[in-house]
Amino acid sequence: MAMERQVCFVIMPFSKTRDEHTEDYWTKHFENFLKPLIEENPEVEARRSEPLRGDILTQIITALVVSRVVVADLTDHNPNVYWELGVRQSFKHGTITIAEAGMQFPFDTGTEAILSYYPKNHLKMSEFRKNFKQAVRDCLANPDRPDSHVLETLSGRGTLFEIFRRDEAMRRLSAVLWECKTNSDLLKMVLERAKANQEHPESRIIVTMRFKKTATELLVTNRYIDKDDSFFHLADDCLTWVDALNEMLSRWHSEANAIEKYLLENKKGATELIAGLQAEVIQARDEISKRF
Repeated sequence: MAMERQVCFVIMPFSKTRDEHTEDYWTKHFENFLKPLIEENPEVEARRSEPLRGDILTQIITALVVSRVVVADLTDHNPNVYWELGVRQSFKHGTITIAEAGMQFPFDTGTEAILSYYPKNHLKMSEFRKNFKQAVRDCLANPDRPDSHVLETLSGRGTLFEIFRRDEAMRRLSAVLWECKTNSDLLKMVLERAKANQEHPESRIIVTMRFKKTATELLVTNRYIDKDDSFFHLADDCLTWVDALNEMLSRWHSEANAIEKYLLENKKGATELIAGLQAEVIQARDEISKRF
């Protein structure tokens, strides 16, 4: 069975960038230089980016994100090359930047990580080939080795991604707390109404509101905070109670006396459960807040 090769996606100019670098030059640069050099590694297949058009833009972005290795030729500061490099470095490591020797780069790309090739110097070109092939092997062997400042800033503990994740968790927990408070207030109203109805059945009033559970369901199903199973079991028990209470509210009119007695006899369990979840969520929110 033939070995499935890893894709090395090459970002480079495809049209004239200066007098000596014509469209034909760049085509030959890929077909006669970069592609054979890359494919000296039998594990790798070289593919080239194409002009950015609306009908192929999705394909290019996909290739930039999923390719195991990306080579970006920054020669002549082509805008499309920089755009594609930005896309790649926002999603994945494993990028090799190269350029023809003598190019000047701005501070954010002008680092020794850019490998220079020397079309007119055989000895220096031989050194480039050696370093380039080693860089490809390194990308294959160490796909998670950081080489993108963008991705390092956006992902990982203490970075922007973690901050966004923290803020989203805090908003969701605030929704759970609001839900607990709303349900606690409604439970108090229901119990007061049930007691009054038992004392004065001739003027019975039925509560038509319902207990809420959307935020708590999201907490249980997504487990978006780092807590042990007991925390989520408590939240799940609370959901079970909410479903039971809503079922009783829907039957209150037809089974008023029995429902009211049941509510009054079991009020402690429901009250303590909601209060317990509320306390645990407050503690979880405080723990997350203290990490930053």
